[in-house]
Amino acid sequence: MGRKYFGTDGIRGRANDGVMTAETALKVGQAAGRHFLRGDHRHRVVIGKDTRLSGYMMENALVAGFTSVGMDVVMTGPLPTPAVALLTREMRADLGVMISASHNPFEDNGIKLFGPDGFKLSDTDELAIEQAMGQTQQLAQGEDIGRARRIDDARGRYIHAIKQSLADEIRLDGLKVVVDCANGAAYHVAPSAIWELGAEVTTIGVTPNGTNINAGVGSTALDAVKERVIAEGADIGIALDGDADRLIVVDEKGQTVDGDQIMALIGRDYASKGILKGGGVVATVMSNLGLERFLSGEGLDLLRTKVGDRYVLEAMRAGGYNVGGEQSGHMILLDHATTGDGCIAALQVLGALVRSGKRASELLHLFDPVPQLLKNVRYAGGAPLENAAVKQAIAEAEGALSGKGRLVIRPSGTEPVIRVMAEGDNQAQVEQVVDDICSAVVAAG
Repeated sequence: MGRKYFGTDGIRGRANDGVMTAETALKVGQAAGRHFLRGDHRHRVVIGKDTRLSGYMMENALVAGFTSVGMDVVMTGPLPTPAVALLTREMRADLGVMISASHNPFEDNGIKLFGPDGFKLSDTDELAIEQAMGQTQQLAQGEDIGRARRIDDARGRYIHAIKQSLADEIRLDGLKVVVDCANGAAYHVAPSAIWELGAEVTTIGVTPNGTNINAGVGSTALDAVKERVIAEGADIGIALDGDADRLIVVDEKGQTVDGDQIMALIGRDYASKGILKGGGVVATVMSNLGLERFLSGEGLDLLRTKVGDRYVLEAMRAGGYNVGGEQSGHMILLDHATTGDGCIAALQVLGALVRSGKRASELLHLFDPVPQLLKNVRYAGGAPLENAAVKQAIAEAEGALSGKGRLVIRPSGTEPVIRVMAEGDNQAQVEQVVDDICSAVVAAG
């Protein structure tokens, strides 16, 4: 059954258009509220948001929906996605909601839902809520309508929680850190936590105005943080995205440290302490072969999943892993959080930097990525991956890369595009096999 609202990470789209309207938010509040009205206790939902202008509209509509079916609402104001997950569990709420479109521009917005355990909802729960959104919900009687209130200590609770992810003896005194918050949800909490741990902090992307989230700053626009790190003579730069669930690091030379290198660092660090669970790390099919080879050299496994942090999390929980993530910067550390948390991951990196006594450029580049190329090829219709010529091109590419690289072919879930990724030790060969497959797809269309 096709879905109208929920995608791989909640509901997302252009604000005030399509599915991302106040009407949709009202329906989500009513349907999700009714779905989680279980037991005879007073029910509660925690709602957080990032800094998008449309967040006010979506928040008010969600509040109306939840209270109309009898659920009390606690609003936190701008707060990272992982903070909402944390507060949902810590406040014994029945449901958590984050209003955010993550790294997307301000014109977009989204709704992410968390269960009472702080984990994102299962496919089963999302499907049940989506089906209920097409039905008329039973509303609460007058005396049972929910109440709504804002809390003032949400930021402080989260800052305290993420600081606890570092050992008590770890201080960041003497470390000069540039923190780029993308004018997003972590604009207050991330610099505060790092400063309170002793670091000298320079900030960028901490003046949100509703329309500048992710605009030339943050983990998807690294020029700003690189320039500031060099200009300030900083030891390291930390770049978060709009809802602070992903992290990219910049070393003191202005070089990028992506999610694969961060997973390598944390995985090895945890293994050396004897606290790595599952015998390895979980990542997606897009993580570089260099990461897999590095972990293998450390006696650790790399378990790969489909693209998407929810699939990484599912595999981690099923296999008992506590470290996982994506090349794009989602870092899931289950000992400390129930979802990707860029702030916690940043503190793990800073803690490792302090303990090592090394420069960031020495510590954070643990392997040389093998050449990797991703191309998106648009097609007119049909099923090009079922075409005989395309199948033949893929088979020949797999044969050419056998033992020397990897090939990942996947259709987009949202547009008529085939994503072709290859990596291997020979740059020219990688480019050739990608071009051959793309040409075959075009010819098949």
